[in-house]
Amino acid sequence: MSKGFHYTLEDEKIREYMKLSTEDKLKWLEEINNFTRLALAKKEKEFRDKLLAGEI
Repeated sequence: MSKGFHYTLEDEKIREYMKLSTEDKLKWLEEINNFTRLALAKKEKEFRDKLLAGEI
């Protein structure tokens, strides 16, 4: 992989996530998005957006 990012998770973490309801998964995602929106500086947000878009 020359661009973007990847990561690995332990099987147990994946199993825990699979047990969550759809509502809980969406709630978790919304909380993470709100946190990063507040916590990241403008340059960090721009970097994240480029990374997610596969530009870097």
